[in-house]
Amino acid sequence: MMMKKWMTAVLAAGIALLCGCSDIRQKENNFNGNIYGNRYTIETFSDDGTKVLKTHGSRIGVRGNMIRKESADGSASETTELSSVITLNIDNREMLTCGDTLIFFEDGLTPDVVFADEETRSVNAVRAKITKKTAVIIKSQAGVPLYAFSGKKITWSVPDDLPKFTKLMVDNKVMYIHRTNFQIIEKDLIDQP
Repeated sequence: MMMKKWMTAVLAAGIALLCGCSDIRQKENNFNGNIYGNRYTIETFSDDGTKVLKTHGSRIGVRGNMIRKESADGSASETTELSSVITLNIDNREMLTCGDTLIFFEDGLTPDVVFADEETRSVNAVRAKITKKTAVIIKSQAGVPLYAFSGKKITWSVPDDLPKFTKLMVDNKVMYIHRTNFQIIEKDLIDQP
């Protein structure tokens, strides 16, 4: 009986150790990812919704950058955490970015509404331009509407391997957003102007 308890304790400790190691590896892997397979337009926006940069690429690597922080109590201990700086490798060319709103959308995916081209930033006022059942409204971190895309089906997920990214599927077309706000809403819920 004692041997059985001992084996159970050893097995439980081993599983806990393996799970702990797995968690550490998973955290390390969460900081690096790739966006491959399609050509993407990549746009960068300021908080007020001004487009700052536009580029294109097919092979996009994303790497989170770690920083060391000294403890707040002044002791010699340090912690390592994910910084706000990400490194993009776009077709073997590098770009570092911090804090910007980034939108990566697959070629062939076009917005129904470009809010910078409109007289208003009100979704209600541009409701008629949304052509399909469901819309995703992409906004800057400050909440300024940038684009409305529509589709029959729109889904979202959070990729394990891309730091602070959300993946959106709009009728089987892919979009990745970083440091953005978004709403997915059925068109019928948007009041007429």
